[in-house]
Amino acid sequence: MPGSNRSWRTELIGTYPDLFHPPADNPGVAQAYPECGEGWCDLLDRLCVRIRAAVQADGGTFKFTQVKEKFATIRIYWDGRLSPDAAALVEEAIALAEARSACTCEECGELGRLYQSGNWLMTRCAAHAKGLPVDTRPEMENIHIVRRLAAGQVQLLSCRRYDRQSDAFTDVDPTSLGIEED
Repeated sequence: MPGSNRSWRTELIGTYPDLFHPPADNPGVAQAYPECGEGWCDLLDRLCVRIRAAVQADGGTFKFTQVKEKFATIRIYWDGRLSPDAAALVEEAIALAEARSACTCEECGELGRLYQSGNWLMTRCAAHAKGLPVDTRPEMENIHIVRRLAAGQVQLLSCRRYDRQSDAFTDVDPTSLGIEED
């Protein structure tokens, strides 16, 4: 089905025109036309629901500027004017989508893991895997660490584990993983 990939993307943009801002006459050419596999359609829909709720509650503006796969996870870029609280909700929704993409097959949406084929990284299920699985220490699976540089110092902001079943993060003590707090 050559048109199937295009249709899920066009349908997503058509469902959330307030977030993608496509031209009225051609939603298939929205600036942030999703550049990823159909397996991530559900996580993009979840993302859009969360972002729409935050933007509507805030009364601000939001526009996706790019939606793509990079280094085997989804990357989301946006522009807009939101209150700090609404922007934090949007960033949390994006973090959840990125975390879900790291354990969801980009081809079919089933549980996946990181594979490497040559220089390419991809998140795939066993049925769609190419190359070799990338080894990860069991205690580090689905761990997401956020650091920032402030006043010349790297600061640890959060250390969380993503749970795919609940689609949520839980805090993890970084020292239990051998990660030094800065």
